[in-house]
Amino acid sequence: MQAKSVLSLIGFYAAMGILPAQVMASDASAVLKRAASAMGEPKTMRYVTEGTGYTFGQAFTPGMAWPKITVHSQIRSINFDTGSMREEITLSRAEPKGGGGYPLAGQQRNDQFVSGASAWNMAGTNAQPGPRFVVDRLHQLWVTPHGVIKAAQRNNATVEFKTVGGKSMAAVTFTEPGRFQATAFINDNYLVERVESRLPDPVLGDVASVTSYADYRDQGGVQFPSRIQQSQGGHPTLDVTVKEVKANVPVDIQVPEAVLKATDRVAVEKVAEGVWFLAGGSHNSVAIEMKDHMVLVETPLNDGRSGAVMAQVKQLAAGKPIRYMINSHNHFDHSGGVRTAVAEGATIVTQAGNKAYFEKILANPNKINPDMLAKSGKKAKVMGVGDKQIMTDGERTIEIHRIQDGVHNNTFQMVYLPKEKLLIEADAFTPPPPNTPAPATPNANNVNLVDNIERLKLSVDRILPLHGRVVPLDDLYVAVGKKR
Repeated sequence: MQAKSVLSLIGFYAAMGILPAQVMASDASAVLKRAASAMGEPKTMRYVTEGTGYTFGQAFTPGMAWPKITVHSQIRSINFDTGSMREEITLSRAEPKGGGGYPLAGQQRNDQFVSGASAWNMAGTNAQPGPRFVVDRLHQLWVTPHGVIKAAQRNNATVEFKTVGGKSMAAVTFTEPGRFQATAFINDNYLVERVESRLPDPVLGDVASVTSYADYRDQGGVQFPSRIQQSQGGHPTLDVTVKEVKANVPVDIQVPEAVLKATDRVAVEKVAEGVWFLAGGSHNSVAIEMKDHMVLVETPLNDGRSGAVMAQVKQLAAGKPIRYMINSHNHFDHSGGVRTAVAEGATIVTQAGNKAYFEKILANPNKINPDMLAKSGKKAKVMGVGDKQIMTDGERTIEIHRIQDGVHNNTFQMVYLPKEKLLIEADAFTPPPPNTPAPATPNANNVNLVDNIERLKLSVDRILPLHGRVVPLDDLYVAVGKKR
């Protein structure tokens, strides 16, 4: 039976209210075969876009839209046979508030890769492993117009015929095991118009994504859309115009040896009696020993990193449970291990503006690739902190202060140990390499941190940043061009 006839037959069944499961299952392959023929079947592809992006997981206020960026150029090079993709993106901030690791002014170029089970970024000739990016980047690869057809063909897809926006569409559904679930909507010209998908996220659990494709044009023998829009977690993430498409061009992506050998290494530095700085990766944590328990500041990234950190903490003070985990802010790189901490049984201590948000998302299911929280079955305990909170066991005092009036995050907090004169903070100040000259224009986040330290009259000797190395407070003042 020809695929067009199949569509007509199923349309007849649908009109009669009859959609036999065996018909839906058996005809998915026919629909996909016809779609692959209509769209072209490239082995590789390179396309260039520009427009607007949004930084997923970096909202200024929890639950609000992701911060907008300008995408000056996005170049994606894909090898479908090897499951590899390179994305070269040049961007700048389109609004001042929110995170993302981008400069507050000027452009930044990112060079990002995924291949199989490996993801990494390139900084010059240095490959920086990024295991937390694997699922998202593979999802991006396989929900492209041609990628989703190939993924559906190898994953025993089923088909159901629906009316969407007044048009009859073939809704082809499949699961990429452990990665994502997707439904591709194919129109009567056998072109992919829309992909609705769900993928596991370290913060949100199973998160919904919608990708739309419009205005297809022939691009050297393949059909490719001229506009791509995407949302994730209920907010827009991409809206770009396609400027150039080339099919079957050389795309040879090799996983660097350093990425293949990478592990979650936790480097332990004792900075005071009962206080340890836990580094060894892109994000740091701090362990604080109390009389009968441990307090952990920050569980970043995902189960992999935060699980390794917590395993190390248990060795520092044997027999003392991790009772509290203090979270600096809700940005997803810094809260990617909050679910891990809940699975450990820790109470999450976060700024009051995050409390309801965390309680909501920590109750989300994670079924596609269950994480430690999903496997534990535990319920979250979240404590909200206002402008100031003191935790003490009678001997050691921990102060938690809200960082006010910054542009990075609206529910931002830092941790201060008054006896040890240590300040723990994330993203407000990331120390540059030693002997780096002060910038001509001080970073606004650095200036804001100085303002908050002085407002609170904190006596600080050293800063324990949750990115970078331990430094004296003087380094912060040098960075802002100010004397103490």
